[in-house]
Amino acid sequence: MDYIIVMVTAPDEEVAARIAHEIVEERLAGCVNITKGVRSIYSWEGKIEDEPEVLMIIKTKETLFESLKRRIADLHPYSVPEIISFNVVRGSEDYLKWLNEVTL
Repeated sequence: MDYIIVMVTAPDEEVAARIAHEIVEERLAGCVNITKGVRSIYSWEGKIEDEPEVLMIIKTKETLFESLKRRIADLHPYSVPEIISFNVVRGSEDYLKWLNEVTL
């Protein structure tokens, strides 16, 4: 089984929590950590933006990425949400077993 970490930024904690609850309830993710105090500097529509955001760190299976990506896009207020995944190379066997059990 292949596992991934998916990073998603959101405008605030309330939006991130709403998305997190939905994707965990739908078993597209086993766990979502929400980190406050992220400052994002990025280029958007020809301007450099400097905005506060929160970061969602989502743990799931590789096989769920496409469904997760679509669901986040449906729930997210940004027209182009950041949705980036990284492979989990190694992890606690007990944790990965739990992640497998709580996701689809």
